[in-house]
Amino acid sequence: MCAVTSLGDDVFVVRDCSQQVEVYDAVTLTLQRHIAVPQPRLDPGGIVACRNNNCLYASDWYGDSIHRVELSGSNAVKKWSVARSPRGLSVNIAHNLVVACNGANKLQEYTTHGSLVREIRLQSGVTTPWHAIQLSTGDYVVSQNTSPGVVSVVGVDGRVIYSYGQPETSNVGPMKYPSSLAVTKNDDILVADQYNHRILSINRSTCCVQELALSVDGGIQYPFGLCLDESRGRLYVGEGGGQHRVLVFDGVRL
Repeated sequence: MCAVTSLGDDVFVVRDCSQQVEVYDAVTLTLQRHIAVPQPRLDPGGIVACRNNNCLYASDWYGDSIHRVELSGSNAVKKWSVARSPRGLSVNIAHNLVVACNGANKLQEYTTHGSLVREIRLQSGVTTPWHAIQLSTGDYVVSQNTSPGVVSVVGVDGRVIYSYGQPETSNVGPMKYPSSLAVTKNDDILVADQYNHRILSINRSTCCVQELALSVDGGIQYPFGLCLDESRGRLYVGEGGGQHRVLVFDGVRL
């Protein structure tokens, strides 16, 4: 499995059981350097970069912890404990880190220095959260790593506002173990529909769910990580199977 995120001209990739982060140039797509993370085996549950705090976060599912890597040049690493089985990570409106704690069925929000700000206990209708991203409304979109899979919008009280399961507005069929999410500036949602080997697009205005037309040799194999760079019109997809590639799609229209 591999997780992917980007910041400026850097693309960061974490692979399963690795002790380092690969850093690629976003223009040439060539490997530039590695960042060491002192952990016996880092699980790529999720990574995310924060422009405001100039750092990179990586979740350690095995160790129930978060690693924060300073990107200013020192590459200093800070680690703190979180609730059970952290998976997907995101940075919210307040520039805090949001952690989807899969084993604890909750979302946790931390400052960049690891202080707990808020804990959202997910209510009935949401289980096994994999990734959560705050929308412009303040609510959170959460993927549930189940089959059939569900993507839900929940309030800060953890209650479900709306869920996207097997949509009535399209013929894409049920999701199977959706994992990572990405959200556009208009709050439209992209979903890595892992065991269906595809990326779905959810239009928040119409609730229409469609499969993105993404062409790649051999097709997408178990999409695991997602990163949307709207400034470049680019989507990065980290595969969880096959050759464990990081796929780069330019000119993505949402």
